Amino acid sequence: MRCDFNSLVIFSVVLRIVLIIYGEWQDTHMEVRYTDVDYLVFSGASSLMASGLSPYKRSTYRYSPLLAFLLLPNSFIHHILVGLFIRNILKLRGVPENLCLISMGAWLFNPFTFTIGTRGNCEPIVCAIVLWIIICIMNGKVLQAAFWYGLVVHFRIYPIIYALPLVLVLNPRNIQAERILFGLLSASVFFFWTWLFFYLYQWEFLNEALLNHLTRTDPRHNFSIYFYHIYLHHEREFSILEKLVSFLPQLTVQLVLIFRYVQDLPFCLFVQTVAFVAFNKVVTAQYFVWFFCLLLLLLPWSNMNLRWEGLSCILIWMGAQLHWLMWGYMLEFKGKNVFVQLWVAGLLFLAASTWVLIKIMCQHKFSPIFIASQKTSVKSARKLQ
Repeated sequence: MRCDFNSLVIFSVVLRIVLIIYGEWQDTHMEVRYTDVDYLVFSGASSLMASGLSPYKRSTYRYSPLLAFLLLPNSFIHHILVGLFIRNILKLRGVPENLCLISMGAWLFNPFTFTIGTRGNCEPIVCAIVLWIIICIMNGKVLQAAFWYGLVVHFRIYPIIYALPLVLVLNPRNIQAERILFGLLSASVFFFWTWLFFYLYQWEFLNEALLNHLTRTDPRHNFSIYFYHIYLHHEREFSILEKLVSFLPQLTVQLVLIFRYVQDLPFCLFVQTVAFVAFNKVVTAQYFVWFFCLLLLLLPWSNMNLRWEGLSCILIWMGAQLHWLMWGYMLEFKGKNVFVQLWVAGLLFLAASTWVLIKIMCQHKFSPIFIASQKTSVKSARKLQ
C-alpha cells in the first residue's frame, strides 16, 4: 500500500509540472489566459518587497504581506499537502487505507483543484492550514491549533467563520480552560502579525488586507447574486438596510449550521463554507476550493449513491457554473451587454448550490469526531470506489 501512496503523490506532482508548462504556452498563444491574474498581483507585490517597498504599491494587492512570499512553488507544495492531510484526517477517524487513498486522489486529480493550484492561486495554502488545524484538534493539540488558526485568519480573513465551531468542539471534559486558552492564543497570534505589519506598512496594510474584505463590494461580474445590484449602484454608499439584507441571511444560516453540526467538525466546516460562499457579496471560482478540500472528508459518512445521486449533484452544479461562465465569456471577451442574463445565471447557480448542499446534508450520517468511529464497512467501501 505504501507503493500505491507514493505513486499517487508522484503522479500528482508530475501532472502539476506538466500543467505549469502548458500554462506558459496557453498564456502566449490563446485569448483566454491560463495563469490566474492573482498570481501576477502576488508576483508584483513580492518584487516590491524584495526592493524594500510596500507590497501595497502593487495595484489590487489586498492580502497580508506574508502572501507575497508564497508564490507558485509554495502553492504547489501546499496543494500536495492538502491531499496528505485529507488522508491523515480520514485515518484518524478509522477509515480504511484504500478509502483514504481514494479521497486523497479525488483531491489531487480533481480537474478543478489541480487547475486552480497550477494557475498561481493561493487558496491551497489556506486549505492546508485549515486541514492541519482539524488534525491538531483531533490529536488534542489545542495550542498548535490555536497558533495556526490565528495565523490563517490573519493570512486570509474568511476562516473567521470557523471560530465558534472550533471553540465549541473542544474537549467537553475541560471546557472552560481549553476554550479560553484557544481564544487567547489564536487572538494573540492574529494581533501580533497584524501589529507587526501595521508597524511596517501603516494604514495601507490595514485597509487593503483586512478592512477592505469586511466592506468589499465588487462591481465586476462574479457568481454572487448581489453583483448586478452592486454594479448598478457602486458609485454611491449602500444604506444600512441594504447591508442588512445581504448580511442577515449569512449570519442566520451560519448560526443554524454551527449549532446543528458542530460536533461533526469536518462536516460543520464544510456546510458553513458552502453556505458562506453561496450567499457572499463576492463569489469567484477560486472560493470553491475552500469547500472542495473539506468535501473529501465526508464521503465515508455519506449514504448517497455516489454513482447516480452523486453524479446528478455534480452535473447540476457544474452545469449551472458552465451556464454562468458562458455569459461571463460573452461579457468579458466579446463585449456584449448581457448583465441581466449573467445575473439570472447567478440566481440559477445559487439555486443549484443550495439544492446540492441540502442533498448532501440529508444523506450525511452524523459522526462526532470525539466519539470512536466504527470502521467503514466493506459495502460502503465498494460504494465509494
